Amino acid sequence: MKHLNSIKKLCTAMIILGLIKAGLAYGSPGEITGADPSKRYSAAVTESLRDSIKNKINQKWFSCGDEMICGISSIPRFYDQREYKPAWVVDDANLKLADELVSKIRTAPEEGLDPENYHLTAITELLGKVRKGTLIHPSNPAMAADLDLLLTDAFLLYASHLISGRVDPENLYAEWESTSPESDLAKLLDQALASRKISSSLDPLGPQHQTYQKLKLALIKYRALVKNGGWKSVPEGPSLRIHDRDPRVEALRTRLAASGDMADLNGGIGFEFDVDLLEGVKKFQDRHGLEKDGIVGKRTIAAMNVSAEHRLRQIELNLERWRWIPRDLGKRYILVNIAAFKLYVVEGLETVMEMRVVVGKPFRQTPVFSRDIQYLVLNPYWNVPFTIAVKDLLPEICRNINSLYKKDISVFDSWREDAVELDPRTIPWCRLNQKNFRYKLRQNPGPKNSLGRIKFMLPNPYSVYLHDTPQKDLFERASRNFSSGCIRLERPYDLAFYLLQNEEGQWTRENFFSYLDAGKRKVILLKNRVPVHLLYWTAWADPDGTVHFQEDIYDRDKALDLALKTRVTRKSINSAN
Repeated sequence: MKHLNSIKKLCTAMIILGLIKAGLAYGSPGEITGADPSKRYSAAVTESLRDSIKNKINQKWFSCGDEMICGISSIPRFYDQREYKPAWVVDDANLKLADELVSKIRTAPEEGLDPENYHLTAITELLGKVRKGTLIHPSNPAMAADLDLLLTDAFLLYASHLISGRVDPENLYAEWESTSPESDLAKLLDQALASRKISSSLDPLGPQHQTYQKLKLALIKYRALVKNGGWKSVPEGPSLRIHDRDPRVEALRTRLAASGDMADLNGGIGFEFDVDLLEGVKKFQDRHGLEKDGIVGKRTIAAMNVSAEHRLRQIELNLERWRWIPRDLGKRYILVNIAAFKLYVVEGLETVMEMRVVVGKPFRQTPVFSRDIQYLVLNPYWNVPFTIAVKDLLPEICRNINSLYKKDISVFDSWREDAVELDPRTIPWCRLNQKNFRYKLRQNPGPKNSLGRIKFMLPNPYSVYLHDTPQKDLFERASRNFSSGCIRLERPYDLAFYLLQNEEGQWTRENFFSYLDAGKRKVILLKNRVPVHLLYWTAWADPDGTVHFQEDIYDRDKALDLALKTRVTRKSINSAN
């Protein structure tokens, strides 16, 4: 894992910082004596490899020609263990392994990755030059050494990207945790070379989850759509409804047929908005996180007029996000797609529960991480976070102190366990600010409590958890980013019953609600903890292959798109400097 993370962090640093000055020139090694030209040539390549690596080992990074080498954390160890003998450029037979790696790299677009990030052009050109040589008139050994280095780096880099992604999300986003599986890439390469199975050694490294595989199939479909010209836009205008007659209906029907929301034109003719078209509109709205009302208004037309190229890129970006998450999500788990405002309870490959959620506002984003639910709290207090206390409540209290009483909020002199409750009327609220605010505000259990009647605790450094809410009306909205980071649940009691069904104490709805209705705080520790994965997908696929797209509510796609497109070479660094 150490070596994988080193490669990943190095390449991410190259993308973000773009600060490097290094290079290798093709040199002429000293004369190697010996009767066998093959052995002399192999020894010359070995000497060139040793010199190249040892001369650069103390530098932060180095290059072969214009190609930046990312695997310098693993490459020295790999070659040292083999006494710097070439791994790929050994004889004509072993160049077949190089060909196999090149063929595998050419399939990188199937994973949403760019083959040029794995030195494809440089390797192909060097392969041609090395092949022109013979044992009597060999190609430049330094050139062969560079080819060997590029092939090794390509394997290590491609493997690391399949395992944990090309970009480190923690360098792109605040409050985003990634999970990289453990892997010894140098050992993996050794085994691949020994077994002479390069492609099959790389095949199982990417995510194997069915959703990832379905998204890869969607990638093929949308590439074909783009290649065939995508779809035409729907002209803007007044909202369209069932039975309307409008010239734009024809464009609408064609648009939905292009994206598969209508199997075909369904015999629809003319300008009438018929029942078949209504069902196609509803299917499209459902796939794009819109209100499923069958009315083609501004938001629906705007979503329809997003290009096929953009949708294709969304799929590629979210394939990358899949490589950031744990390989094993659990036998049963809770998944929250923040961008889709949805929670799913999954057992095996089956979704057994689904509900709408409210997530963080754009300026108080819900973080991405995975933790276990450890306990539930019935009738919880809400200890108001400092940021919310000073930015949201303090101005309101300053204007009208009665807001504290209306919200049933108590005030304490500090956050200590033995903190003393204060009379709010004795505090100079209007003279307080972020620098001198030292009080704890605590909302008492009851119908006004912002957490509702139950919360689900998954301890984490962000103080984020799942909870009930008294604001049930928010779940009726299509976009639901209104919280301060925590996840508000549409059906919290259903989730509680699910978690408690296998717990000790013979929990029933009756005794659960008897505790709840008593109005007293109660903590329920869970023996059978369930992992919760808070994720952020703007494109995903259902088990049946249906592709969904969602608005990028936190504007996270742009940064990832730029990072994935950025490829640092020696020329780009030199020109930047």
